[in-house]
Amino acid sequence: MAQTHSKACCTIPPIVSKDYEPKGKYEEINGMKTYTTGPASATKGLLVVFDIFGFYPQTLQGADILANSDKEHPLRVFIPDFFDGKPADMSWYPPNTKEKEGKLGEFFKTTAAPPTAVEKVPKIMAELKKVSPEVTSWGIVGYCWGGKVASIVSQETTTFSAAAMVHPAMVDPTEAAGIQIPFCLLASKDEDKDKVAKYAEALTKQKYVETFGDQIHGWMGARADLDDPNVRKEYERGYEILLDFYHKYL
Repeated sequence: MAQTHSKACCTIPPIVSKDYEPKGKYEEINGMKTYTTGPASATKGLLVVFDIFGFYPQTLQGADILANSDKEHPLRVFIPDFFDGKPADMSWYPPNTKEKEGKLGEFFKTTAAPPTAVEKVPKIMAELKKVSPEVTSWGIVGYCWGGKVASIVSQETTTFSAAAMVHPAMVDPTEAAGIQIPFCLLASKDEDKDKVAKYAEALTKQKYVETFGDQIHGWMGARADLDDPNVRKEYERGYEILLDFYHKYL
């Protein structure tokens, strides 16, 4: 299910395919290395749960786009290092050998176990609210395994006003009915189509759901091949959708 969206809210700068220079800076927040971007005066905030490869240029560029492209509603964006400096190795993906499959599986069971990240979110948010008292409304976006985190923390008693998951891993349709806030799901061709459809159907709040049928898992994060014109175009379009979604609901 795809809905139309307005592009009037934002102007995305030209996408940089190589040697991107991040606009933000790294700070320590709640004891975690955290990439911070966007105007300090912003009244809307966004927590980004990165994909398993951590602080990749494509992900940082996406954060800068979200922070600065909506001049009416700029966002203060934060990306904490949930992996404590030990992200997955890009060489593990795709997991097309037993060795790669084993390493990736172990990473998801340990470092990237969603319950571990979910437990950290309340403390992270408490600290972010202290360091950014200007922010009155918070959103979250999760990539890959981070999408699972976003789904879980959007349930009852959530601190967030809107949430999104992008090329999500471990899609569980049984979580969708419990989501209490507007939700955006941007899937790739590699996610389970049936699970994505059931998840979308079960969402009860405002929603935007679209599958980018010619894009791989990771096209808006670390695996984005921005030298490819079509990937670059769909990377930009994905961020336009997120900008419009947060413009409406944050």
